[in-house]
Amino acid sequence: MKTKLYYQYDKGADILYFSQGKPSPRDASQEISDDIVLRLDPKSKRVKGFTILNFASRSRKKTVAISLPIQAELTPGRTALDTLAI
Repeated sequence: MKTKLYYQYDKGADILYFSQGKPSPRDASQEISDDIVLRLDPKSKRVKGFTILNFASRSRKKTVAISLPIQAELTPGRTALDTLAI
């Protein structure tokens, strides 16, 4: 089953939220480095998303490299394929 990806940037708090599927208040969280928090499914312990604090501050630097301990396979959605006329 494919799951939608969601993201939201809170400018006032300078936080980027990224989630595979809708976030749940029951999700567990684990800080993996300064200002980076993973959200996990409490039962399976699979990564559901991540939160990056001070996101804009990080992006003002010349090089921004954030390593996350997750793997992902990205494929274009139907709308993207239609635009490309593939």
